[in-house]
Amino acid sequence: MNFLNLLSTVVYAEGEAPVPVFGGMGMFGSFIPLILIIVVFYFMLIRPQRKKEKALKEMIAALKVGDEVVTVGGLHGKIVRVKDETFVIESGMGANKSTIKIERSAVSRVTKQKDSEDRYAPPVEEPEENEPENTKE
Repeated sequence: MNFLNLLSTVVYAEGEAPVPVFGGMGMFGSFIPLILIIVVFYFMLIRPQRKKEKALKEMIAALKVGDEVVTVGGLHGKIVRVKDETFVIESGMGANKSTIKIERSAVSRVTKQKDSEDRYAPPVEEPEENEPENTKE
């Protein structure tokens, strides 16, 4: 007979089985640190990553012909054709241009959108009519 069997026989022979003691809050108190760790991980790691993925999906869905993009491999190019799950991008300058077919998921960011020239152009300052002209006499 091993020692644990002998010890349990002696304990049960003296009366009731021992009741575990968890303090004032019971078993729930021992799970509070684990629950706090899970909550912290959710708000610090999981939630921001989901927001980032959602923004990337929206950006990829909004891409159109003429947008300049960068792929996850670092290739810079201009979208020349859009299909269901792929883009054809044109990379290079002058006679060295080449077209490459890539997956939508391979786009990491947009460097320049087709319509962005008008939106982000600096305002043109026009002279006011009340200013006197410089004249030499």
